[in-house]
Amino acid sequence: MSAKPPVFHTLGCRLNAYETEAMREMTTEAGLSGLVIVNTCAVTSEAVRKARQDIRRLRRQNPDATLVVTGCAAQTEPETFAAMPEVDRVIGNTEKMQAATWANMAADFVGETERVQVDDIMSVTETAGHLIDGFGTRARAYVQVQNGCDHRCTFCIIPFGRGNSRSVPAGVVVDQIKRLVDRGYNEVVLTGVDLTSWGSDLPGAPRLGDLVMRILRLVPDLARLRISSIDSIEADENLMAAIATEPRLMPHLHLSLQHGDDLILKRMKRRHLRDDAIAFCEEARRLRPDIVFGADIIAGFPTETEVAFGNSLKLVDDCGLTWLHVFPYSPRPGTPAARMPQVAGAAIKDRAARLRDIGAAAVAAHLATQQGKTHRILMENPRMGRTEQFTEVDFSTDQPEGAIITAQITGHAGARLTA
Repeated sequence: MSAKPPVFHTLGCRLNAYETEAMREMTTEAGLSGLVIVNTCAVTSEAVRKARQDIRRLRRQNPDATLVVTGCAAQTEPETFAAMPEVDRVIGNTEKMQAATWANMAADFVGETERVQVDDIMSVTETAGHLIDGFGTRARAYVQVQNGCDHRCTFCIIPFGRGNSRSVPAGVVVDQIKRLVDRGYNEVVLTGVDLTSWGSDLPGAPRLGDLVMRILRLVPDLARLRISSIDSIEADENLMAAIATEPRLMPHLHLSLQHGDDLILKRMKRRHLRDDAIAFCEEARRLRPDIVFGADIIAGFPTETEVAFGNSLKLVDDCGLTWLHVFPYSPRPGTPAARMPQVAGAAIKDRAARLRDIGAAAVAAHLATQQGKTHRILMENPRMGRTEQFTEVDFSTDQPEGAIITAQITGHAGARLTA
C-alpha cells in the first residue's frame, strides 16, 4: 500500500457525513493508507445510480487504491456493489462504525478479511459508541443522537439500511456537547434518522423534548441548539414547551411531511393527516411567532392524481412553509410503493418543477419580509452567516468566523439576505 491517506467520498444525509468523520478517525488510528472509501446513500434510485457512477470515476482516478463501499446502498444491496469490478470491499452500516473493521484491514491483515462484510442491520440494538468532536463548520457542530427507524413508510428503503431505532443516552449526548462548547462551537445541531423517536428504547422512554430541555439546562454556555428534521406528529409536550420558552432553541424546524393529500398519506403509511400538519404549524407559530419551517415533499407518488398533487401545492401556504426539499418519486425495489400503480415520469418531473417554483416563491416572500430587521447571525465564513431561522446572509466586509454577530438586513440577492 502507498502512504497516501484514505480518500473519502460521501453521498446523502448529514448522518452519513457525521459517520464519514468517525471513519476518518478510525482509519487514522488503524494506520490505513491507500484506501478510497465511498459512503453511499439509498434514499432514491438516483442516489444508487450516482454512487455507481462515482465509484467508476474514483477507480479511474485511483487505479491502485483499495476501493471500499459502505453506507445505506451497500447495506441494502451489497450484491450490486460486490459485482462491480472496481470495488474491492463492501462494508455494512454497522461494520463501518466499528474500529475492529478498519484495524483488521491494516496491512498485516490484507487478504484475511472477507470481501463483503454486511450483517443483518435489524439485529442491531445499540448505537455505535464512536463519538466525534467537531464535525461541521468551525461555527456549527452536528451530534448524532439517534439512528434507525421503527416505521415502515411504503416508499422508504432507509430502515433496511439503518435498522430499527436506537438512541444515544442523554448523558453521553450532554457530555459530547459540553466538549464541543469547550472547543468553541456556538451552535450544535441534533441529528438522527427519525429524531422524534429518540428515547423510545431507553429506560423510562424519555422523549426528544426531555433531551432538549436537559441539554439547555446542563450546558448553559451553549449559545444555540438546533434540531434537524422531525416528524411533527411525534412532537412531545416538552418539545413544544422548549419551542415556546427557550430562546436558545432555534426557531427553525424541518418537517417530514411528504404530502398534502390524506389518501396519499395513508398509502404512504404516514402517521399524520393533512390537518395534523397544519395544526402543528399553527401551534408552533403561536408559541414562537418568528419560527420558520422547511419540509420534505414527494412529487408523483404512485396513484397521485392532479387533484391530490394540488393538495400538496396548497399545503405550502396552509402550513406557511419556506424551505422545500422536493423529491421526485422514484421506486425503490422491495418497497410496497414500488408495486403500486406508478405515475408517468413526465408528470412526476412536471409536478416536481411546479413544487419547486412554489418553494422559490415562498423563499422570496420570506426574504422580502426581513428587510430592515435585526438578526443575530452565526458566521460560517468571513462573508456568510446564518440567522436563527437558518437563512443565509451575505456580508460585504469580513466578519469573525464562528462568532455570533448582530446585524441589520439591508436587502436580499438570490436566496440569501444581505447585511
